[in-house]
Amino acid sequence: MAALKPRKPLPDVGEIVVGTVVEIYDYGAYLTLDEYGGIRAFLPWSEIATRMVRNIRQVLREGQKVAVKVIRIYRKRNQVDVSLKRVSDSERRRKMIWWKRTLKAAMILEIVANKIGKPPEAAYDILWKLDETYGDALTGLEQAVIQGEDALRAAGVPEDWIRPILEEAKARVEVRQVRISGIATVQSLAGDGVERVRSVLRSMVEAARSTDSKNVKVKAYTIGAPRYRIDLISHDYKILERALQAAVKAGEREARRLDATFAFQRLKT
Repeated sequence: MAALKPRKPLPDVGEIVVGTVVEIYDYGAYLTLDEYGGIRAFLPWSEIATRMVRNIRQVLREGQKVAVKVIRIYRKRNQVDVSLKRVSDSERRRKMIWWKRTLKAAMILEIVANKIGKPPEAAYDILWKLDETYGDALTGLEQAVIQGEDALRAAGVPEDWIRPILEEAKARVEVRQVRISGIATVQSLAGDGVERVRSVLRSMVEAARSTDSKNVKVKAYTIGAPRYRIDLISHDYKILERALQAAVKAGEREARRLDATFAFQRLKT
């Protein structure tokens, strides 16, 4: 897949786009804009690098994918001028990650279109709906795997697409999981101290799970009394942070109630 069906005919001035270098001359280079149906763009020599370069080929080569910023638009000619030097390293990384993820989502949606008898072009209407809602279309498919059909409905995906997309996403999209861990040190000198320690740990697990029961997995196990490891696993660090805070507060509260000692140390990941 070399080019996407664009969401609009031309990019906007200031927009960062992905292009493929096709021709290189002494005065600049010509690109095709992959996410705009392969329209032609000119990259002037003066916009290639912030430093002095003797030969453009020190920076560019034919076939290279680059992230460039649109600086002028010629609507009658359906052509734009772009700049390479005006794109920061962080902008370039973000754009290329977006591009790779968008290509993968487009491939999945084209497969779905073929399975349900829709033209390939129809997949792009879905692609841009997901992109607008979730920041990139693959994130939308990941959310569908995590949350189910409602994640697709929230993006305005038509009903006849929803189940086939979900089935294909579950088969082809791997949702990255993250983990945070810590050590709870819990002790009690009471006659039923073992039960009190279990109650503290149980309160931590329940509090973590109640934060987002669908998306947080919790494991608690001894690494040698009175030290117990707590692992929280999810797809989202923000959810895990909330779950961890809830778990620690619940452990402190239950330990005070049961006259047990409690300390928690977060482990570095």
